[in-house]
Amino acid sequence: MARRLPSQPPVLPGFSYVHILGSGGFADVFLYEQNMPRRQVAVKVMLSEVVNDQVRQMFQAEANLMAQLSAHPSILTVYQASVSSDGRPYLVMELCSSSLSERYRRERIPVPEVLRIAVKIGSAIETAHRAGVLHRDIKPSNILMTAYGHPVLSDFGIASTLTTQREEDSVGLSIPWSAPEVLLDETSGTISSEVWAFAATVYSLLAGRSPFEDPGGSNSSSDLMSRIARAKPQPIGRADVPASLESLLRRGMSRRPEARPASVLEFVRELQTIEAQLGVPQTPLEIAMDEWALGTVADLEDRTRLRPVPGAGVAPSPRRRRRRPASGDYSGIGTVREASRPGRFSQSRPRSSPRGVQAVTWLLIGSALLVIALGATALVVLLRASSDDRLPVVTDIAAEQRDGTVEFTWPDPGLADGDVYVITVRGVRTATQSQPRFVVDSTPGETLCLAVAVNRDAKLGDQSAEKCVDVADD
Repeated sequence: MARRLPSQPPVLPGFSYVHILGSGGFADVFLYEQNMPRRQVAVKVMLSEVVNDQVRQMFQAEANLMAQLSAHPSILTVYQASVSSDGRPYLVMELCSSSLSERYRRERIPVPEVLRIAVKIGSAIETAHRAGVLHRDIKPSNILMTAYGHPVLSDFGIASTLTTQREEDSVGLSIPWSAPEVLLDETSGTISSEVWAFAATVYSLLAGRSPFEDPGGSNSSSDLMSRIARAKPQPIGRADVPASLESLLRRGMSRRPEARPASVLEFVRELQTIEAQLGVPQTPLEIAMDEWALGTVADLEDRTRLRPVPGAGVAPSPRRRRRRPASGDYSGIGTVREASRPGRFSQSRPRSSPRGVQAVTWLLIGSALLVIALGATALVVLLRASSDDRLPVVTDIAAEQRDGTVEFTWPDPGLADGDVYVITVRGVRTATQSQPRFVVDSTPGETLCLAVAVNRDAKLGDQSAEKCVDVADD
């Protein structure tokens, strides 16, 4: 099929056309220079032959979605949206490079760099999901790079909101990165299918090809769809890719949606765990906190003010001037001074006072009681701490085989808020999650073993006994 020629760039007030950047099914992207403020921008212009009421609505939806989400550091920034004088809608966007989509096919990108990109893009996808938005076209070519080397997610052109999507909606597809249920029209998109596409994208950045692409064979649409339906991606083929990462990507591209990580956030946290295993700095998540997302401007401004901590940092009250005793120097505890006879110097000498002795006695008794009380409190704290240090241990793991997978389940051993399970499969620490179930793709005839430990505040508890299953032959 011959590639079409780009459309005529529109005349846009305040912008000077430079050259074409790329073409798509619904739009062309041009390089313009903005006059005020002076900068180069990418302008996405809809094609006149496809502009109708439905396309205008799609375009308006994309503009609104991008405006809603583009404050995220890993989502492409949109500066403005409008309609040109010839009636074509357009978006003015941050100028970024598409070099990553070419680079991953010609060179091996280091594993730590792929993990860094994946955590940042995963943070962007999770942010969109929390806003009720599905991207629906996650793939390497939609990851752009800013001038400072920061990855950003672009092209929400076929995105839809989770609350209004309809299963019968027809959408554009990028077959190599589309989940089986999307290709089979079982759904137009879900969070689980986004997890699949995200896993396929990370796989591609590591392998230099899409997960079900055969470098030496036929890769027609029907061939790819058939392989995706079988959900058996080939090994990445890189010695520097840890087994835990390959296992995570296989789970992310499982044929059964329930066998995948439950969310992109869960997927990203496992990527961070793999970073820790490799000894590289952990890439931070970029997800807005609820109180910042929901607060008013006044609330946000108020949060920048320092407030005193109760019982600390309080300005001292003005000190009262201590009056000197009329009889001379200040008298110490337990001593009194004799009054001097007028006109004659006398040496003051301490003498015992029953009241002073009583005060000292009560002071000593009070100090002793205080020491005893503090000791008892410390003992209680130590006992409680030693009790808290004993993390719950998982027991009674059950396993069930079905449809080429093994599902492991176990009763909750008593997790506290913030605790997570650390899953070890085939002797490899594979996943971190909060759910008491784990699904593993299996191979007939193999022995599949799983163990679970509890992690609390970065401290790992005792690992459960391994649960092993002899996978039945088909």
